Amino acid sequence: MKKCVIIYNPISGKKVKYKFLPQFQDILNDYGYESKIIYTEYRGHATEIVKNLEPVDLVLSIGGDGTFNESITGNCMRKDRLVCAHIPCGTTNDIGTMMGYGKNMITNLKKTLDGVVKNVDICLINNRPFIYVATIGKFAEIPYETPRELKKKIGYLAYLTEGVKSFFNKTNLNEIVYEIDGVEYRGLFSFIIISSANRIAGINKFYKDVKLDDDRFEVLLCNISKKKDILKSLYFLTMYDVQKVPGIYLYKTNNIKIKFINKPKKPWCIDGERLENYVDDYEITIDRNIKMMIPRKNIDKLFINK
Repeated sequence: MKKCVIIYNPISGKKVKYKFLPQFQDILNDYGYESKIIYTEYRGHATEIVKNLEPVDLVLSIGGDGTFNESITGNCMRKDRLVCAHIPCGTTNDIGTMMGYGKNMITNLKKTLDGVVKNVDICLINNRPFIYVATIGKFAEIPYETPRELKKKIGYLAYLTEGVKSFFNKTNLNEIVYEIDGVEYRGLFSFIIISSANRIAGINKFYKDVKLDDDRFEVLLCNISKKKDILKSLYFLTMYDVQKVPGIYLYKTNNIKIKFINKPKKPWCIDGERLENYVDDYEITIDRNIKMMIPRKNIDKLFINK
């Protein structure tokens, strides 16, 4: 039989009953997989687990976007890369929604096992992987500063609550020098988003046409700082398209270098978690050698190579 390791984060998102795990193993067995469950016990544990695994046919992470990020990070540290998949059960589940998952855990597992293995571009910020988004500046701290207990209690509303608080805080403008495709720019920006996703912060179709295998990621820089302009921009963002938001600068590239003239007050947020290495200079690139097992539902929309 093929071998599958399930990495389960028991404290991710709202409380999920453990009783689905034996059913998961039964289904995996029906698909020809012998499975083993490993529970994560602390932040970064999934990275250690995947990095040190004996070769297996599938690594299946169950948790939020941060859990999947840790699994992929561990995989990037290996010479023999493994096939990874993800069953979302976090608070926002941007990655899972983008890939075509719903709310039923059992259905999601079957979608995965009936899916296809695809090469997916993984972004690196100073060689630290992130799967779908890295952001810094206004609102960026919300995912990692929102209390876990509040997320478990009220789910996505917890983020909205913290977002209201952040809105009324002073908006700082960071002066940066950035280089894209050999061209250097300079400016003052309230927030920066680097992403390879069409769903960010619970907003569907954040970008209209995103591909996960085009050797490109999206760069968004915003110079908006006044509260009334922020509200106007949020309206345009949720109702229309990011390209129609005033005060937004957009690029598509596979390499950007960013230098902060003055150290930002708070660190980057990558896939919902705090980036610990806090420096002034960053380079974002792409690793193209990661394989994921993905449901068929959105393959045509998300990939160039079908």
